[in-house]
Amino acid sequence: MTDVSRSLTIDAGQTGIRALLRSADGRHDTFDFAGIRTDRALMPQLADVVKAVAATESGLSDDLGIRTLSAGISGFTQSDTDAAELRHLTHGLGVRDVFLAHDSVTSYLGALGDTPGAVIAVGTGVVTLAVGVGAVARVDGWGYLIADAGSGYWLGRAALDAVMRDYDGRGQVTALRDAVQKEFPNLETLYLELQTDPARVSRIAAWSRSVTALADTDAVAAAICDAAAAELALSVRTGLERVGQSESDSPVIGGLGGVLRAPEIATRFERDLRVVWPAADIRFPTANGLDGAALLPNLPATSAVLSLVATARA
Repeated sequence: MTDVSRSLTIDAGQTGIRALLRSADGRHDTFDFAGIRTDRALMPQLADVVKAVAATESGLSDDLGIRTLSAGISGFTQSDTDAAELRHLTHGLGVRDVFLAHDSVTSYLGALGDTPGAVIAVGTGVVTLAVGVGAVARVDGWGYLIADAGSGYWLGRAALDAVMRDYDGRGQVTALRDAVQKEFPNLETLYLELQTDPARVSRIAAWSRSVTALADTDAVAAAICDAAAAELALSVRTGLERVGQSESDSPVIGGLGGVLRAPEIATRFERDLRVVWPAADIRFPTANGLDGAALLPNLPATSAVLSLVATARA
C-alpha cells in the first residue's frame, strides 16, 4: 500500500503564517494565512491553520493524514504552550506527533542548523537566538509594546514619531512626512485611526519600507536606519557573549527576515558587527523558519536547543 501520510510545518509570525504540507510521495503544497495574534490563545489558532490546510486536501483522516506537525511560533512560551493540547485539537486529522518551538529556534535551525553561533530574525518583530556548546540565550523578542528593538515595527513607529515631530516643530524636517501624508493627509487624526485598527501592528511596521527607501536622501530616515542596525548588532553581540562565543575571531552570525533584505539595514548591521569581529562569518541565508521547523522532529539528543522544543507524541 502506498504511504500517503503527510507532515505539516508551520512558520507562524505576526504578519503572516506560512505552512508547508509534505507528502510521502514527494509532493509539497504551500499555504499562507493571516498572522498569529499573540494576545490570544495560540493553540486554537494553530489548530485552525491545520484544519484550513486539511480542508483543501482529500483523504485526511485519522488513518490517512498529517502524521507529524511541527511549528515555529511568534509569542511562544513553554509555560503557555501545550503541544498535547494541539495534538488533541488536531487528532481527528491524523496528527500523532507535535513539535513546537519559538520562532527564534526554527529561524536558527533554518539558517545555521544545529551548530554554534547566533541568528537574528528581523520582521515585524525581532528575536535573536545564540547557541554555544551546551548553552542557549534568547535576546529580545519581547513584543512590540516594550521591546523588539530594530524590528520592522520599531522602524515604522520611529518613522511616524519623526513625522509628528516634524509636524509639531519639535524635530527635523523629513521627507517621511510627505510619504505618510499621502495616506493620511490629516496627521492630527493619524493616531486615532491606528488605535482603532486591529491590524495596527503590521500597518505601522509597513512604514519601515519608507524609512529604508528614503535613507539615501533623507537625514532623518538615515538616522533611524543607523539606530535600528545598532540595536540589531547589540542583540547579536549580547547573545554571543552570553553563550561563550564572543571570544571567537570569526563567530558565525546569520541574519534573516524582511528587514535585513533591505541593504540600508543589512549593510549598517554588518558594518557594526565587523567593528567587533572583522573576520566574522556573517551570512544572510535564504533558508527560513519553515526549513527550521522541519528539523524539529529529528534533533539529536545532544542538541543545545532540544530543551526549547515542546513535544507531544502518540
